[in-house]
Amino acid sequence: MATGNTTTGSLADSLPLIIDSARLTREQTGVFMRTTETHTLDDNTGLSWEEITVGQLSAQAITELTVLENPQQFTDSLFTLTPAMTGLTTIVTDRTYRRVTSKTISAMGPAAQNAIQRKKDQDYLTILDGATTSLCGAGVTLTSGHISAAAKRISSPGTSSGVGEPSMGEIFTVLHGIQIKDIQDEIVAGVGTYTVPTGLTEDVFRRGFQGSLFGTNVFEDGNITVDSSDDAKGGVHTREAILMIQGRAPHTESKRRPEIGGGADQMYYYDEYIFGERSFTNSYGLYEIYSDVTVPTS
Repeated sequence: MATGNTTTGSLADSLPLIIDSARLTREQTGVFMRTTETHTLDDNTGLSWEEITVGQLSAQAITELTVLENPQQFTDSLFTLTPAMTGLTTIVTDRTYRRVTSKTISAMGPAAQNAIQRKKDQDYLTILDGATTSLCGAGVTLTSGHISAAAKRISSPGTSSGVGEPSMGEIFTVLHGIQIKDIQDEIVAGVGTYTVPTGLTEDVFRRGFQGSLFGTNVFEDGNITVDSSDDAKGGVHTREAILMIQGRAPHTESKRRPEIGGGADQMYYYDEYIFGERSFTNSYGLYEIYSDVTVPTS
């Protein structure tokens, strides 16, 4: 028989367990909805989204004696994107629904939708990884000059073989957070060695880098993969360079499974989409930014 004061420890088995809160695992939402040109495939119009590009024509100088007998031919090229389906399924037994806290149950649906959104963002980042031209390089610290170079090559794509098709729209810089820190460190490098002027350097020192750089809107995307060599691939691109074609909108289906665990509900979550780089912007509208992202210590 026990002796002594009665405390919560002595009656530990009688303490009720009450879940006061439930939360989703934090994750990056991605930036693709803000940086890509998005179209929805109309119903009953086939499997693919089709776009025709009409080629350039050439004009020439003429005089009053010129007889124009060299007609310019119109040409076209077809760009096709076919949305593909993605999905996931979950099974939850009736006993689970009756026994676990309602706070946990309320978080289940959003968790599944977050998985779909994360995959969409990862597919978008795969397009950045597949850019024709890569700037900076593995093991190299990113500088603002690489962003400036990409931006100007997009807006004024002159080449030794001619002039490429320029972008007239918004340009976006999508980077891993540590890539952004490298630019931030460049901007505040003089802190402690000379008087910091009021302006960009002071703002970055106070709040960190944010906003725009060389006319591009900068976004941090934590879904960018870091490889085994501590390198990561972001990108600089114009909105019109990357398309997201949405097929059927995200939707759910449910199925009753009485044979599982005394009864269960199976949920299916579906989406249909594709990301693609506009073929006529290849080499001009999208540049990969490949650089070192070793975890910083200062």
